[in-house]
Amino acid sequence: MAAKRFFDDSADLDSNQPNYKRIRKTPSFASVIKEVVMVNFLDNFCSALEPMLRRVVHEEVENGLRRCSRSIGRSPSLRIKALEPSNLRLIFNKKPSLPIFTSSKIVDSDSHPLQLLLVDATGDCLVPTTLSSPIKIEIVVLDGDFPSGENETSWTHEEFNKDIVKERAGKRPLLTGSELNITMRDGVASLGDLEFTDNSSWIRSRRFRIGAKVVHIGNGQNTVRIMEAMTDSFMVKDHRGELYKKHYPPALGDDVWRLEKIGKDGTFHKKLTSHGINTVQDFLKSANIDPEKIRRILGNGMSEKMWELTYRHAKTCEMGTKSYIARGANYTLILNPICQVIRATTNGQICHIRELRGIQRAYIEKMVRDAFTNWSSLEEIDGGLVNEPALLTQGEPAVHHLNAYPRSALLTAAGGSEQPVEYTDWIVNQAHICLPVENGVRYISESSSEGELHYL
Repeated sequence: MAAKRFFDDSADLDSNQPNYKRIRKTPSFASVIKEVVMVNFLDNFCSALEPMLRRVVHEEVENGLRRCSRSIGRSPSLRIKALEPSNLRLIFNKKPSLPIFTSSKIVDSDSHPLQLLLVDATGDCLVPTTLSSPIKIEIVVLDGDFPSGENETSWTHEEFNKDIVKERAGKRPLLTGSELNITMRDGVASLGDLEFTDNSSWIRSRRFRIGAKVVHIGNGQNTVRIMEAMTDSFMVKDHRGELYKKHYPPALGDDVWRLEKIGKDGTFHKKLTSHGINTVQDFLKSANIDPEKIRRILGNGMSEKMWELTYRHAKTCEMGTKSYIARGANYTLILNPICQVIRATTNGQICHIRELRGIQRAYIEKMVRDAFTNWSSLEEIDGGLVNEPALLTQGEPAVHHLNAYPRSALLTAAGGSEQPVEYTDWIVNQAHICLPVENGVRYISESSSEGELHYL
């Protein structure tokens, strides 16, 4: 029985018994040697690698700091914070010409490129000044509501930058041109070609300003704060609106609807074109030859005030340098582009106004009418005569008294008899000036003082 228990105890060894102890295996000599060699190798490798790693990390840290310092040095926003306050500021010399359309060149009120000036704002006056070093300037677009508050002459650099307007997502740069970054020398800089690519309707104020800020002075040693410049706020309209824009001044070749009170494809426009009056030049020629006729064409819908605005607008056009020659049996006339007589000659002699009496004057007027009718057949010359005062021209005051034009005037013929001749109250410059009156012709003789009228 004892032998059996011994067998059971030896055969039923259980590792979970508390008195059981697992027999540990003794490591072999080879494994011990291998472990010692591995530990020594790692120690030697790390000792050799540490100096190299230290050197690489040191170099990378130095390069990073160097790049960071250069970035800080180039950043105008960081440099400008350290600038000392001053009374220097940029200003635009003149206001932009309005209205402004997309894809159209931005110019000032005199149709010249916008110009920036550097001024000293000490005291009540802005005094133009200069710096010894050139100034690099960036042109930007500002929100029309900037600056907020009551003070519109002072702001911080941060406030200015905060209100710079960028283009809408997916759009081209809002302001384009070759002169968005300019260099100012001697206190003056021109902006050159600038164009908006988008209208201003998508921002809350619906208005833009053009701004200019300093980004660099001389060798980068900025020491003073120069106040930024900005224009008045304005709306930017889509280019398609320019298709209906009036021109100031109009050109002779402009369509007649470019004049005030004549809308494109409107009633007045259609009436004029139906009678062959298609351009500003056609309008002025017709107004000079027969103002009553052109008034009848326009009809009662055009009041006296409307006519005055239209006619005065047309008269501001540039005449150019072309003149036209009309030849008759004894007379040669030189006309300007709107059918006014610049010079008249008879038998090679220049006519004086004192000699233009009776049938002679009526004959010259008939030649002018014939020249108007056959305008395309006149001889065209290019020269400075067009800028000379007209010898015979319709009067400016006629704009106010169109209803007072006489249907005809009595001109004395060579034989002394009076005969009715269609007559449109010509003004004679230089020697005599003729103003229209209800019952005859009013002259200001060259011998009379200003304001003294001699009636004939």
